[in-house]
Amino acid sequence: MDLVNAAIAAFGVVFVAELGDKTQLLALGFGARHSLRRVAIGLTLGYGAASLLAVAVGGVLGATFPQRQIEIAGGLVFIAFAILAIRRDDGDDEAGDGAELDDDAASGSGALRRSIARSSVIVSIGLTILIAEMGDKTQIATATLAARSDPIGTWVGATIGEVASGMVGALAGSMVGDRISSSVLSWASAVLFALFGISMLIGFP
Repeated sequence: MDLVNAAIAAFGVVFVAELGDKTQLLALGFGARHSLRRVAIGLTLGYGAASLLAVAVGGVLGATFPQRQIEIAGGLVFIAFAILAIRRDDGDDEAGDGAELDDDAASGSGALRRSIARSSVIVSIGLTILIAEMGDKTQIATATLAARSDPIGTWVGATIGEVASGMVGALAGSMVGDRISSSVLSWASAVLFALFGISMLIGFP
């Protein structure tokens, strides 16, 4: 199978597999809280890395580390993200109280902080998606496709399929986010992360 056919096949399989998947729900949450541009970049980085790992190592990760260990590690990370989401909400409230003082001091340092914050959001989204995809059915499907077709085409098609599916969720989240307060969204994200973490810890599929 040549590169183009491999890409088309991977796109179709992965896009459908991602519909309703936990990472699409995560993308919905990200879309409700952050700009679609940052979400798109973060999703591309996260999905691209996850697909690259699947293509590069295939089933090596699963053969080397027991699936249960991967699930436990991922569950703990998601619970940590839940705690961070709550702490971030508290930090946003404090920042809002001092907004007027910050306006007086706005300068090059303020621009630098905003730039770092934007980069932090993108990296956070990318890492979250990467961790969520570890051992997921779409990563397994990508590894399976790469084993019998062009690896580059498989990687490109799988990444585009995942990003497209994720952006469907992000767009829905963006429409919802305009109508809900940031505090509610922070707590909703925390609950979502916690549920994913607990489900992975108890081994719920």
